[in-house]
Amino acid sequence: MAGGRRGLVAPQNTFLENIVRRSNVWTLSHRHTDTNFVLGNAQIVDWPIVYSNDGFCKLSGYHRAEVMQKSSTCSFMYGELTDKDTSEKVRLTFDNYEMNSFEILMYKKNRTPVWFFVKIAPIRNEQEKVVLFLCTFSDITAFKQPIEDDSSKGWGKFARLTRALTSSRGVLQQLQPTVHKGENVHKHSRLAEVLQLGSDILPQYKQETPKTPPHIILHYCAFKTTWDWVILILTFYTAIMVPYNVSFKTKQNNVTWLVVDSIVDVIFLVDIVLNFHTTFVGPAGEVISDPKLIRMNYLKTWFVIDLLSCLPYDVINAFENVDENWNHRAVTQGISSLFSSLKVVRLLRLGRVARKLDHYIEYGAAVLVLLVCVFGLAAHWLACIWYSIGDYEVIDEDRNTIRTDSWLYMLGDTIGSPYRFNTSAGRWEGGPTKDSVYITSLYFTMTSLTSIGFGNIAPTTDGEKIFAVAMMMIGCELKSFIYSP
Repeated sequence: MAGGRRGLVAPQNTFLENIVRRSNVWTLSHRHTDTNFVLGNAQIVDWPIVYSNDGFCKLSGYHRAEVMQKSSTCSFMYGELTDKDTSEKVRLTFDNYEMNSFEILMYKKNRTPVWFFVKIAPIRNEQEKVVLFLCTFSDITAFKQPIEDDSSKGWGKFARLTRALTSSRGVLQQLQPTVHKGENVHKHSRLAEVLQLGSDILPQYKQETPKTPPHIILHYCAFKTTWDWVILILTFYTAIMVPYNVSFKTKQNNVTWLVVDSIVDVIFLVDIVLNFHTTFVGPAGEVISDPKLIRMNYLKTWFVIDLLSCLPYDVINAFENVDENWNHRAVTQGISSLFSSLKVVRLLRLGRVARKLDHYIEYGAAVLVLLVCVFGLAAHWLACIWYSIGDYEVIDEDRNTIRTDSWLYMLGDTIGSPYRFNTSAGRWEGGPTKDSVYITSLYFTMTSLTSIGFGNIAPTTDGEKIFAVAMMMIGCELKSFIYSP
């Protein structure tokens, strides 16, 4: 899944795409004129430029990289002869989201003074909110002070003025749409009428749905968005249950849980099929809807991981052969644990699906809930590891002894469920219940991550101490991440 990115199907990006594409067509069809415009973001302080076309770059002498993120008032082109009253009117036009035009003296990058006829137009979205500013520039220097150059030597003043008029008509003439006989003339949009531009020139600022083949699903449509949330919930379910089942060695012979896990596996399998028919965002920000490209992209990225994550490991474990031989049974249990552990690859889906939450980051409540979930999930994983270490070290099977300094042994004594040796079976039995062990493990990891540490549960063995140190370092990283600006 491509997360929250819509590529060029987002309203602003669609507008930019249409403007750029059509301006390129006009430039080719009008060999003697160029379109000169910039687009500014109306929702950010100082209205930074988000796009400048080649015509403006050529006219001003600046490269596109030098212009981007500068103010769309083009104050960086002001100089000592720029009229301050006019520049102030330009700023007020932006402040008031008005539409206006000005004649103003500005300077190219090489500090050559040029008179520009500037038109500023606010562009509103479907909610009538100003989101962009379109600023067009026409060179009218010849009208103010005809300049004599090598190509105009011997020409009369009127002839030079006529030539300048022809070469500097800019947007007013070159953007007029060509209408052939028999074609329907589209109605001009309100913005297009004011700018004297045809509606074919200035596309409407709205969300446009790209055309896709019938069997291709847009990655941001309502169905796919709902499906992504289902996958996110099931991923969190897997992130919680898989470490628990692996660490506590639970045998999922319960029919209810077996059915639930089988349904989860089927849903992940369906997700693979849907991903082969879902658009994605290309490197240039465009929406890729070609079926062949979609299949190739998915095969090269997430297919292997998704396939491993949807295999029915629980069904395999449920129907495994049970042998009375202890060694064979131990090997079988090891294979079963390996199958269950492979389901952890589903956790890699969290990185893909979590990007859906990007547009909620600006809301404090959503960020708080997200951080709590991340912190709780980390504590859950660490609790499972903490129990695994204690369970591995509490009983020495080679010597058939028990470590009285283990936290599991002390917990059993504290709650009245001590370990005891069964002489008839020749093995240790008893100990605290899994519910008590999990709650205690989660309590210890929470206190360690938050650096509280009451000391009633403490690491005593070397393995427990090493893990406790690692857990404290993880806690420091989580805190620095949460409190970082």
